[in-house]
Amino acid sequence: MKTSIYILSLGCPRNLVDSEVLTGILKKNNYCITDDIKKADVVVLSTCVFINDAKEESIEYIFDLVKLKKQKVIKKIIITGCFCQRYPQELKKEIPEIDAIVGFDYYPDIPKIVESVLNDEKVFLVKKKCNFIQQDNMPRITATPKHFAYIKISEGCNQTCSFCIIPKIKGPLRSRPIDSIVEEAHKLTKAGAKEIILIGQDTTTYGMDLYKKSSLDILLNEVAQVKKIKWLRLLYTHPALFNDKIIKAYQKNKNICRYVDLPIQHISNNILKLMGRPGNKKNIIKLLKKVRAEINDVAIRSSLMVGFPHETKANFKELCDLVDEIHFERLGLFKYSQEEGTKAYNLKGQVSEKIKRERFETIMLKQQKISRQLNESFLNKNIEVLIDKESDDDGVYFGRTQYDAPDVDGMVFVKDKGNKINVGEFATVKIVDTYEYDLVGEYVNKK
Repeated sequence: MKTSIYILSLGCPRNLVDSEVLTGILKKNNYCITDDIKKADVVVLSTCVFINDAKEESIEYIFDLVKLKKQKVIKKIIITGCFCQRYPQELKKEIPEIDAIVGFDYYPDIPKIVESVLNDEKVFLVKKKCNFIQQDNMPRITATPKHFAYIKISEGCNQTCSFCIIPKIKGPLRSRPIDSIVEEAHKLTKAGAKEIILIGQDTTTYGMDLYKKSSLDILLNEVAQVKKIKWLRLLYTHPALFNDKIIKAYQKNKNICRYVDLPIQHISNNILKLMGRPGNKKNIIKLLKKVRAEINDVAIRSSLMVGFPHETKANFKELCDLVDEIHFERLGLFKYSQEEGTKAYNLKGQVSEKIKRERFETIMLKQQKISRQLNESFLNKNIEVLIDKESDDDGVYFGRTQYDAPDVDGMVFVKDKGNKINVGEFATVKIVDTYEYDLVGEYVNKK
């Protein structure tokens, strides 16, 4: 019988794409991929360490796997992902039940690694300097529903944010060629994808290594020409590099979702400086208003951080005022996580967890009210919805508007008693009710 492998991915979509590549390589080498962990001989866990909560989740999953191994439910454990790159020696020393610790650069060798652990060998393969980037000849099996898929356009990051460990883990920017990305978009649409989502650690720096200038606008224009792409979505941009050429790409290509992901982290000038974030309050607000003015019917998603070292009440008030002024359509909020190895780790003026929590709750309450108000503007309107999946409740489906990215934004609960909807279809939906983050609608007809 073929060896069965269960692959579990934690963290962001970038990590998910890595797991999809691992799946493709293993399947190409005649390993059986199972979606039932109890039927697996080997479990491959792709880990995350971006903030403390992600580290704790990774550790929890590892110990769950150790427990399953001791119970003889599974035979072998292979750990990959960011945790391995950041804490390889600690994993090796503290959790001897792990059979293989595999850094990014060794992903192409995953079939040999599985073979080795099945022969009761311990495998430890981690390079300090990471050079891995997805190659054209690497097979990939998507784990998302077939109607949408992510494309990773680059690896690594050249930014120097003082709170972020990712550049030390992933290394400097490494962009994939435009023709490689366009070819992958063609493959994914042929397999059924109607929505393509471009991702990278910082997508606005795309091409600076290959083409000696930011080439995101060129990439957007090229990928948008792939005929079967109904929605093209862009994530993880940087406000300091979001330029007029990118805005023009949105204006030119109607299949680019009216969704701009601009994580600004903070708005107070002294906090931005401590964060190592280029730009200032004046320029950020100017950009946000420019995006609103020049991209018709746009939804802006941003990410903010509370509790960064030296954040005073006055700094926090600036952040609250920004939320009140801009009315972000979508907002992610994080409490600062003190990560060893980052420039901010040893900063004085650390903010207490109690104050972080209070500030987090204050902005979340503000955003809930804003989001509810914005959602109420859709009431009794017909909107286009991409149906992601069917609910267990008969005649109810889960969908998204073009203003909602998978897993991080809201959804539309679509009622269709006639069961005329198919998952993966676009549908016209009349909104009949609203919540803080989600909408409720009734199916009108197919798009």
